[in-house]
Order: sequence, then C-alpha cells, then structure tokens
Amino acid sequence: MGELLLEVRGLTKQFGSLVANDSVDLEVRPGEIHALLGENGAGKSTLVKMLYGSLQPGAGKIFWRGQEQIVRDPYAARELGIGMVFQHFSLFESMTVAENIALALKDVSSLEALADTIEETSWAYGLPLNPLSIVADLSVGERQRVEILRCLLQDPALIIMDEPTAVLTPQESELLFETLRKLAAEGRSILYISHRLAEVTDLCDTATILRGGKVVEHCDPRKETAATLASLMVGSSIGEIKHAPDTTLGLKKLHLDQLCLAPDGPFSMPLVDIDLDVHAGEIVAIAGIAGNGQSELFDAISGERLTDSEQIKICGSECGTDDVTSRRLKGAAFVPEERLGHGAVPDLSLSENVILTRQGADKAFHSGLFLNRTTAMDTATRISADYDVRKGQPDPVASSLSGGNLQKFVVGREIDRRPEVLVVSQPTWGVDAGAAVLIRQSLIDLSRNGTAVLIISQDLDEIFEIADRVTVINKGGLSQQVDIRSIDREGIGLLMGGIQDQHLKKEDARV
Repeated sequence: MGELLLEVRGLTKQFGSLVANDSVDLEVRPGEIHALLGENGAGKSTLVKMLYGSLQPGAGKIFWRGQEQIVRDPYAARELGIGMVFQHFSLFESMTVAENIALALKDVSSLEALADTIEETSWAYGLPLNPLSIVADLSVGERQRVEILRCLLQDPALIIMDEPTAVLTPQESELLFETLRKLAAEGRSILYISHRLAEVTDLCDTATILRGGKVVEHCDPRKETAATLASLMVGSSIGEIKHAPDTTLGLKKLHLDQLCLAPDGPFSMPLVDIDLDVHAGEIVAIAGIAGNGQSELFDAISGERLTDSEQIKICGSECGTDDVTSRRLKGAAFVPEERLGHGAVPDLSLSENVILTRQGADKAFHSGLFLNRTTAMDTATRISADYDVRKGQPDPVASSLSGGNLQKFVVGREIDRRPEVLVVSQPTWGVDAGAAVLIRQSLIDLSRNGTAVLIISQDLDEIFEIADRVTVINKGGLSQQVDIRSIDREGIGLLMGGIQDQHLKKEDARV
C-alpha cells in the first residue's frame, strides 16, 4: 500500500439540529479494503454520499491523490475514479439491465455489445444476470447485482460499497469477496460498509468506526472479533437472543394448499404446487437464493397478487381472492423485502405511513370519513421508542431515515399490531448487530405469544438463530419442511441447489 488515495479531514454535515458527521477524518490507501462501521444512524451513509457528491459537506476537506477536491456531484466523483454501490437502488424499473448500466457508462457502442460484456462479467464475478431482463421483474438480490456490476464496469479506483452482501447468499458473498480481494490486489481500494461483522474481520484490512457522527476508533479488524467490533460501534456490549422454551403449537394460522401462480412477466418465476402450514407459536423460515420465487410467494400471501380462493387460508378463512386490506382484517400483517417504496412511501411521514397499513384494519385510526392523526402520531412515536429508531425530527418523512432505521420502523409497525399471522421478508436486511438482535428477539417473543410467524430470509445465520422449522424455495417450489435442529448450512445449501434427498444431517447436531 502506497501513498493515500483518499484523505478526509474534518468533514462535517448537519441536517437541522442533527449533526450527522462531526469533524470526521478518514484515510484510504491504494489496494486497501477499508471498513466503515457504525450503528444505523451513526453517519456512514452521510459520509459516503459526500464522498460521492450526492451531498455537500458543511465543513472539512476531501483530498484525492493528494489534491484537494470539491466533489460537486456523482458525475464529478466518477470522473475522479470513485464508484458507489448504494444500499437503496437507483434503477429504472421499466428498463432492462443493459439499459440501466448503459446510462452510467460513456462511449457505449451498442447495447448488444454491452449485453455480452454484462453477461460475461456477471458470471466472472459470480453474480449471474440476464442483461435483457426488465428490472421490474428482478428480485431485490438480482437488483443488487445490477448495482454492483454497473459500478464495476465504470473501472473505478475506489469502490464504495454500502451493504453489498445484505441480499446475497453466503455462496454469492464468498464469490464477491474473491472479486474484491482480486481488485485490491490490482491496486483498487474498497470502502466497505457492512453490518455483518464476521465478514469484516475476514475481508477488511482497516476499519474506521463511527458513533453518533464522530470517529471513535481506527483499528485493524483482523485483530478484533465481531463482538468487540460491535461493542465499539454501540459503546457497550451487544445483548444475546433469549430463546423461550419450546411450546405446544397452537392452531394452524396460515395454510397454503397446492398454491400455484403463473408468471406475470417474461422473467418472473412461477410458483408450483406450494404446500405450507404455519401454526400459532412458531417461526417457519423460507431460505433460498434470490430470484427463486420469494417475491412472487410474498405477493401471493399478502394479496398483492390474487390466486384461487381455497389455495390460501388465514386463520381458517379462505382468502386467495381477497385484497391486502381484507387479509389484514383477518389478522395478518406483512413486511416486504423492499422497505423504501414498498414497505413505506418515501415522501410521507412516519405517522402517515402508519395510517396506510392501519386505517383499513383498525378503527382507532379513523372515525367515519376522518383519519385520526393523533393516534397515528402516538403510534409512530411508540414504535420509534420501542425499536430505537434514530431520527432528526419528531415525524420525519420515511426517505430521511437511514436504511436500518427505516427497517426497524417498518418491522416494528407491523409487530405493534400484534397480528395473528406475520409474514416478513428479509427482516434484518441492512441493520446493525444491535438492531438485528432487537428485531429477531421481537419476532421470537411475538411467536411465543401466539402469532404464526413466517420469515423469508437469505441470511442463514438468522434462520438458525430464530426459526423452529425451515424449508427452501427453489425454482418456484418448496422443499420438505424440517426441524431446524435436524439440518445444517450444508444441507440447506444442497436444497438451494435443488437436491432434495441429501439434506438431513446427523442427529441432534445444530449450527
């Protein structure tokens, strides 16, 4: 590692009364994989947005290869050699993968040639994509692949990655790590934001830790553990999940019977003969590689896409032809994988986002033709307090929250209803270690109090930590459901690959 590629001195950014970054210093050298760590709301995203030109600092200086720079916009950042993979996607849904990537590149001779490059590069990086796919038809995991490839094809000297593995499987993550190590060996630098601290200790050379907008530590993460890094991030030790004793299962609250769903687009995954039961008092997890039908299954259960009436039952009532509000009235609640735009309307306040999912199913939120905004505000305040949602105003718009804080709010909003059935897709995507413990513990507690909880997750650590039973979705079908104590990570990996008969591990072992 030679002289500094990037140097930040005293960078400061304030939003109203909230100081998001307070005199931050940072150094990144060529060929370095540098972790930027901190709780949700610690200031990580604000810092990298200033480096990428999406925000302008109120004070401080940025130096690139020893020369002071004013990064006025993302175009100026890319011209310097700074690329970024955002946590929240910036893709045009009606366009193809190739068209989206073309918008970020110069001198594209033809879309056909670019498509060939995308396909070749995506397979080389272990992130396969069809360049002709419409983005609207892609899962969240596949959209993340588009973001990563779009950045890599710009040939940057510094790549900023904001939670790049949040929606990747362990196998996909390992392939990405191999790519990042290769890029670092070639002299490129990586500024790496992640809440998966085990991967930070394995991958990164250096770490800068933010807390409350200030730098509290520079360290070598290879000499730390995930626990010590988490403690540095929050200023105290991280709690552990407390598992309630196994309880006798209650009534069948969610029942899928031979659920089939035709594709709604040329690249959509059909669902084929899905059988699934979730009882009161248990957590059932659905694992799988992104793009195997997770989004379609969530849409079918939530009522965003309709099926034959008898194929879905909630609390004993057929509801395959019912809309989302009708299913909420039957006692169900839903948390989609994409929190901004799907789980919450970006330009509406938190209290207004509460109204969206409660006014039709909870009389406390309306009186005749009038909405009860006081109740909504009180509910939003309670959720924010219970789930430690960090915000700069009492009732900010959803888009102003960091990704992790918005995730805590959206999950907390649905748990606050105390539903009979809760379906959650990617419950801890993009949240820090402390927030992940809080959300996972809340799901366990909710289930043990009688709710039937179904989680769709690509995080195997999460599944083994909280689930009672697990099944794997592959090419639109579900594997046999098994007790979580009767299978290991390798077994789930086999099921992800479509191997149905070699998944059980030796008795009584557990990851």
